[in-house]
Order: sequence, then C-alpha cells, then structure tokens
Amino acid sequence: MSTDKTIAPGPIDIQRPPAEVRWADELALLARRDSDQGRAAPAGWALSAQSVVEFVLGDGGQITQKYVGRRDFVERCVVALATNRGLMLIGEPGTAKSLLSELLAAAVSGDTSLTVQGSAATTEDAIKYSWNYALLLAEGPTPRALVPAPVYRGMKQGKVVRFEEITRCPAEVQDSLLSILSDRVLQVPELDDDHRTVFAARGFNVIATANTRDRGVNEMSAALKRRFNFETVGPIADPKVEMALVHREANTILEAADVPARLKPDVTEVLVQVFRELRSGRSGEAGVERLSSAMSTAEAVQTGVAAAMTSAWFGSGTPGGAELASALVGSALKDEPEDKSRLRDYFERHIKKRDGALWRELYSHRGLLG
Repeated sequence: MSTDKTIAPGPIDIQRPPAEVRWADELALLARRDSDQGRAAPAGWALSAQSVVEFVLGDGGQITQKYVGRRDFVERCVVALATNRGLMLIGEPGTAKSLLSELLAAAVSGDTSLTVQGSAATTEDAIKYSWNYALLLAEGPTPRALVPAPVYRGMKQGKVVRFEEITRCPAEVQDSLLSILSDRVLQVPELDDDHRTVFAARGFNVIATANTRDRGVNEMSAALKRRFNFETVGPIADPKVEMALVHREANTILEAADVPARLKPDVTEVLVQVFRELRSGRSGEAGVERLSSAMSTAEAVQTGVAAAMTSAWFGSGTPGGAELASALVGSALKDEPEDKSRLRDYFERHIKKRDGALWRELYSHRGLLG
C-alpha cells in the first residue's frame, strides 16, 4: 500500500471541507427522502425545493441547522434560484451571505466549486473562459485550447455559480453577465459555428453576494439589477440564538483543531454582548460609538476561538477576561485609528460599571487595547 503523502487529501485533511463534503450524508438522506415521498426536484436540481430548505435550516432531527434565518426568507431564495433570474444576497459584512450561497449551491447542484471571487483585478476571463496559449498557438482557437471558467462550466453542467463580492468588480466586468442572465447564452466568437454558442443547461443560475459597505465602489447597472432577485441578509436578531451559534461554532472549530480549551457559556455571553453593542451602537438605553469594523457574528466566533487558543497555549487553559481583551484587539482594531479611542471609551463608559467577575477581569485588562 502506498504511503505517498502527495496524493489528494481526504476530507479529514482539509482545513475547511466544502458543504457537499462536510454534509454528504445529509444530502444523501434528503435525496432518499425525496424519492420515498415522491417530492420532485426542479429540472437540473439534485434535491426538491423542500429538501433544499431543510438542508439549510435543519429539520429538528437528522438534518442539522447550518444557517440562522427566517424560513420564509430562505424559501424566497430557493424560489428565486428556480427562475430565470439570479439571486443577489446583500448585507453587512459577516452576516453569512457566503455561507448561505454555499449551502444553496451544495443542495441544488451538489457542487460549490464553481465560484468567482470578485475584486478589482477580476476580468471576464475569470468569469467566462480563457485560453491555453500553448495549444492556441499550435492549433488555433479550438475547444481543446479553451479553458472554461466557472460560468462556462456552470452553463454546460447545469449548476449554480457563486459570484462573491460582485460589486468589487469593475462595472464592465459585472455587465458581462447581462446576456448570460437574460438569454441564458454565452458566445465564444473565436470558435467555429459548431462550438460558438453555449446554451445554459437546466439547473444553471447565479448566486451573487455584495456588502452594503461597498455601495458606491462599483455600483451595479440598472440593467444588471433587473436580472437579479435581491434579498437582504441581516444580523441575527435574537441574542440567545446568536450566543448559541457562537458557542457551538467556536467550540466545534477548537475541537477540530485539537485545542483542549473551550468557551464556557459565561464567556460566550460576555463576548456576544460586547459584539452586539459595538455593532448596534446601543448599550441598554445608552448610545455606543460604533467602530468601523463590522463586529459580525462570524468575527465573534473567531474572537472566541482566538481567546481559547491563547488560554490553551499561553495561559491557564480556561479563557477569561484577559484572553477576551487580547483577542478583541485583532477583531475590533483594524485600520481606523479612531477605533482605539472608541473602544477605550466603551470600556470606560459601559464595561467598567458592570457587575460580575468576568466583566471586572475584562475591564482590568483594558491596557491590552494599546
């Protein structure tokens, strides 16, 4: 038996397995349910619409909840993907837009790899297709010389394409989707007549995400907006739900990383309250000066993980106020110099007055803020 470590890693060796790998058993179970219950899937879909929603939100039993949100919201997203319009998820950074798009793509297509990461450097080649220039020089423009990009592959295979941070792309690159989303056709003018036109197979669609903080960077054209159904993804409204999510996700990450420390419920409660107040600009009836950082639920999870790791490797093994204060530095203080004074003011005006050993320990380590 070979012991060559250069072979493709299995799921256990992957830092973050894609949704279709991580929850492969659940996807298979839902497919069997569809068959047993006679639930038909839309053309080109791996699962029925009902099963897609259950995969995202859970069923209270064998299917775990992966995304926190209202059922009617997720149902609208699923319906949008069954139409000839794309789905646009917009919201503040860290509101799990990318996670939701990944879960939907996994449930609909069984494949989340067809992804375009939008940026100022993104070109049409990264969206549609490019060329193998060695073959292009040797053979000319032939199908063999063409290198398909995610949209080309998604249209051919009838799968969902994810377009992350679409408004980070130049407007002319965004508008390359216009004919694809309206006519469901992609033209490759360099090829001969038999291969020039790519028609979208059933099941193809696009899920795009955009941060509200990026508005005005590369505003989408009115024509492109008309080709998407827009859904706004907001932060988790219920603090208890957010605490449960942060506690579960942080400790899952720590367990997977073989870190012995875990977040205790009281530490999670303090962490989430700090994040919610700095995010909302409110502490009870009093105002709080908001930071430029998003202070999202996702950031809270990573802050909790960092605090536990600090405690496991350099502290007592039990994360507390000192570790939380240290981890907050990386999450809350990024590139805005004024955020340091805002965070100090928050400590003095709000954390200082709170009862409880953990709050007092957190305040006593305010010096770690710099």
